[in-house]
Amino acid sequence: MWNAPTAGHPVRATVPLPGSKSITNRALILAALADSPSTVRGALRSRDTDLMIDALRALGVDIREDADEGGRPATTLHVTPHRLHGGTVDCGLAGTVMRFVPPLAALADGIVEFDGDAQARTRPLATILDALRALGAEVTGDALPFRVAGHGAVRGGDVTIDASGSSQFVSGLLLSGAAFDGGVTVHHAGKAVPSMPHIDMTVAMLRESGVAVTTPADGPDADTWHVAPGTIHAVDRAVEPDLSNATPFLAAAAVTAGEVTVPHWPARTTQAGDAIRGILTAMGAHVTPGPAGLAVHGPQSLRGVDVDLHDVGELAPTVAALAALADGPSQLRGIAHLRGHETDRLAALAHEISGLGGNVTETDDGLSIVPAPLHGGTWRSYADHRMATAGAIVGLRVPGVVVEDIDTTAKTLPGFDRLWHDMLAGDTTTVGANR
Repeated sequence: MWNAPTAGHPVRATVPLPGSKSITNRALILAALADSPSTVRGALRSRDTDLMIDALRALGVDIREDADEGGRPATTLHVTPHRLHGGTVDCGLAGTVMRFVPPLAALADGIVEFDGDAQARTRPLATILDALRALGAEVTGDALPFRVAGHGAVRGGDVTIDASGSSQFVSGLLLSGAAFDGGVTVHHAGKAVPSMPHIDMTVAMLRESGVAVTTPADGPDADTWHVAPGTIHAVDRAVEPDLSNATPFLAAAAVTAGEVTVPHWPARTTQAGDAIRGILTAMGAHVTPGPAGLAVHGPQSLRGVDVDLHDVGELAPTVAALAALADGPSQLRGIAHLRGHETDRLAALAHEISGLGGNVTETDDGLSIVPAPLHGGTWRSYADHRMATAGAIVGLRVPGVVVEDIDTTAKTLPGFDRLWHDMLAGDTTTVGANR
């Protein structure tokens, strides 16, 4: 149990952040399938990325770390691909591991056993496992634990899936598709695919690796992605800071009328977290990009917002926390798919905010949040890193908020509680050394 600190004054700090989880884990998959060794610099080291590193090592990929960085895990990784073999993969609660590694495992020589945290066994996986079966892979099971019996190759070809539950189903197939005998063509049939920026990120990184990719924007076929069979070239990559992990810190400026700067914010990016700039502006904050990074100046009072978060659902916990502290009502729409994330995030946010006196109603595809006086109490994290950081945001303005299991933030940002305290002290935090 962690006593979330309350800000007695406007927060003023510079907060360097480590690399993007989404970019790191995609880079590792592509490096494992590449035609020669490559280096990933500025990699995030967190539970999710360490699970990916361990999974690839278990299948025969050589991943060497630079020398120890002052007691912190090294962020420069040298990846040498080898012929893949069978092994055991612990997915933990990492969606990128449980959805990106099975297509790669189908290319191995041998049986690959997958399992993960107890809570992960409820996460939807049948979509990608059925797709792999349709593409010629031998898969036993429809959820964790499951087994992939690799035969050294995958036929590939056309497959139709319903990816309305997660964009990771599409990305997982595209990332390994060039190594399939016939490449892969993924047709989506269903409601709109959420989190499209993540698929854009996958496509951009594939193209950087020399892979020919056709997307819905490139041709007449809506909701269809094609990856041609061919070589995945090795690319040395520098990982951008994780913009989604930046959002709680920028939110701290917004709710305390303070100022927080995140250095090295990219001028152009495929990361979904970049959308926080427009959301904070709509809520009354002043957002300024510049040479020092992205600076957010918080208003004296936050406006409510009506926002469609379909493409950037990972920001919903931060935006819900902001909305609970705003002066007007808010509607968060387009995020029904969050019911299948680390937890049912819509139910969890509604329960935790309401438990502190808030007025939150679940809708078919989101949340309706009406401002109400909040009081202290326990904020459960549900083993969900973004629920934990949402509780920390609320605690900045509401004395007595106690967040359960703050250590779950190690999933994507180890040491979050220390960084939060440093930010409140006005320090330039030391997490930047983890880049």
